[in-house]
Amino acid sequence: MSWGKLLQPDLVLGDCVVHLTADLLEQHQIKGMVLDVDETLVPITEKSVSEHLKGWIDTLKPHTCLWLVSNNISQARIGSIAETLNLPYISGAGKPSRRKLKRAVEAMDLPVEQVAMVGDRLFTDVLAGNRLGMFTILVEPMVDPTMMPPANSVRNIEVWLSKMLGATLH
Repeated sequence: MSWGKLLQPDLVLGDCVVHLTADLLEQHQIKGMVLDVDETLVPITEKSVSEHLKGWIDTLKPHTCLWLVSNNISQARIGSIAETLNLPYISGAGKPSRRKLKRAVEAMDLPVEQVAMVGDRLFTDVLAGNRLGMFTILVEPMVDPTMMPPANSVRNIEVWLSKMLGATLH
């Protein structure tokens, strides 16, 4: 499989994760979601989850099996967020490695193609999900509005490089 295909999300949301609706998941026959944490659900500078995010998670729980899988090695940070959302989690995932993603998918007891990998990064979240055969969803990062993102952030480089390798991100 080419790099362009490995970096190609199945769905580019074009907005932050809370705009991902149960109807949209149903349309794509998604019954489970593995959610990245840092900058997908919570800005990296924040320690707690917003009420808006909690409400979004609560609306999806009756329809969708949810897991948090983060590359962040801080058990305290990811564990606290998972506890607040009442969701199972894995920290220190090492994405784009598939090993810990596969563990979360197996725990859901769903076919891998019915589970979405949702994240804000192409070279970790999308690449890992595609390597495992998951439905991949790229969302816009959830960032602290008081912090100016760097002009040449890693994500911007990933987007540029992915397009050069043949991925279309619209």
